[in-house]
Amino acid sequence: MPYTPHFPPHIDRRANYYESGPLDRAAEVRADMEKLIERISQGSARIVPIWKSQNLVEAQEDETTEPSPVLLQGDHPIIAEAETLIFLGIHEDVAHFAVDLSHHEAPPLADEGIFKDLRAFGQLIPHADGSVLAYARGLTFWHQRHRFCGVCGSPTESIQAGHVRRCTNPDCGSQHFPRTDPAVIMLVHDGEDRIIMGRQAAWPPGMHSVLAGFVEPGESLEDAVAREIFEEVGVRVTSIHYNSSQPWPFPASIMLGFSAKATTFEIKVDELEIEEARWYRREELLNSPEDQTFRLPRRDSIARRLIDDWLGADAEKVRAQQPNMPFPKVKTY
Repeated sequence: MPYTPHFPPHIDRRANYYESGPLDRAAEVRADMEKLIERISQGSARIVPIWKSQNLVEAQEDETTEPSPVLLQGDHPIIAEAETLIFLGIHEDVAHFAVDLSHHEAPPLADEGIFKDLRAFGQLIPHADGSVLAYARGLTFWHQRHRFCGVCGSPTESIQAGHVRRCTNPDCGSQHFPRTDPAVIMLVHDGEDRIIMGRQAAWPPGMHSVLAGFVEPGESLEDAVAREIFEEVGVRVTSIHYNSSQPWPFPASIMLGFSAKATTFEIKVDELEIEEARWYRREELLNSPEDQTFRLPRRDSIARRLIDDWLGADAEKVRAQQPNMPFPKVKTY
């Protein structure tokens, strides 16, 4: 099934990929792990397996076969082997959990399917499925990176059904909560028919995108937008406006989308940050070859959402992408 736009009742726009999923996170039941475990033992739960930050999907016969995510029954025997068990939430009275199976050297569950990076198929699956898989991926990644206390260095343990890690040192006892790094991503336009696009050297051939960067301590989001634009391309901006946000668990960010109008137009590329950048006219984007010479951001990214919103109705004229086009390597900070 191809991606179908989702319109959450609490926002007046279609959802970005991976946001506004179907689960009620039900934070009020996280403290009662016994009852949650009972749901699993009775089989009345669904399990999202994660292996080395990859999600489980049915094996495809060929590249044209639509991917289908695999969720396990709550009583599946491999659950007992999980390094971490995380309660995700409830949908239609069915509790959903994530389990981390990364301690297996080789991919487990070979009879059930294959593990793949969500970015390789996320734009091809229903919105509800993609949001749940992204949620599970993000939380398991956080657990993997916070096994030791950042205050005293002692081991931590999972509590609150996987939504808190607590230091096991009784003299410390610090609690650590899931971390999401805020990053701003922005479409810089000239007020007419041009926007700035650039690329990083590590990206696959042809891939271009809008500018982005992490928010620093003591900054507002708007300050971060203006700073990152000037640092990367030497352009000053005004009229910074919020567009929308998107969870981006690759590995652990929330992308906050903006537009900004340039007040200076000469581009001076910071080659430590990006390989190249220039102004692109609307006509160039609409005629994108979508190949190794030039391609727009993936359709499951907020970068593409910003560009599509700027193009308006004309966005439908852009040539369709390859379904499983390459994606850049994940940066960790």
